[in-house]
Amino acid sequence: MTKFLVAGGFLVLNLYTYHFLATTEEYPPRTSFSEFPLEIGEWSCGERELMEDGVQRNLRVTDYLICSYRRAAQKDIVSVYVGYHESQVRTGGGGGTTSSVIHPPRHCLPGSGWDIIASDVAPLELPDPGTIHVNRLVIAKGETRALVYYWYQSRGRVIAEDWRKVLYQFWDRATRHRTDGSLVRFTVQIERGDVDRADATVLDLASRVVPMLPAFVPN
Repeated sequence: MTKFLVAGGFLVLNLYTYHFLATTEEYPPRTSFSEFPLEIGEWSCGERELMEDGVQRNLRVTDYLICSYRRAAQKDIVSVYVGYHESQVRTGGGGGTTSSVIHPPRHCLPGSGWDIIASDVAPLELPDPGTIHVNRLVIAKGETRALVYYWYQSRGRVIAEDWRKVLYQFWDRATRHRTDGSLVRFTVQIERGDVDRADATVLDLASRVVPMLPAFVPN
């Protein structure tokens, strides 16, 4: 019974927020990811990767960065993805309802053949903006292991949990007329089972990338 009440409450909140409190959306100015630096300290990305048209249509992402940053001295490679959605409103049309809501990696990775073998919310200690709490996954495909850090960076907040993202989206839609947001993801292969080194590698690059994000993902 409790589950039905909770589900009903979310439905009522959704209808009330979208149809009574907010009838327009605001799209804040931002810098395109085409201007995101490919050289960041000792890290460099040869070129930005492009999504296939079908993938971009499926994700309904407004702008994105996909880059494999390399640190030559240590032979480290970290894949960075930041996908920005200027709106996450579901809209109806002749072909049915469409949605630009951010897809959680936790749901997408198994569809790509990855098994999630460890998952938690972990602190990521950065010089700027300080400690943030993000999702940390260890994933496996055959003998390959990788470490993934990801979070939602939306309207000035860093959010790990899906449910918290949804609640803030409702609130900001009602009070700020905004639903824009982004998914930020760092992925590094775990070499020879050395998870600690993989953590340190992500931390080094994230400490350089995250302070630059507000220009591309507006607060």
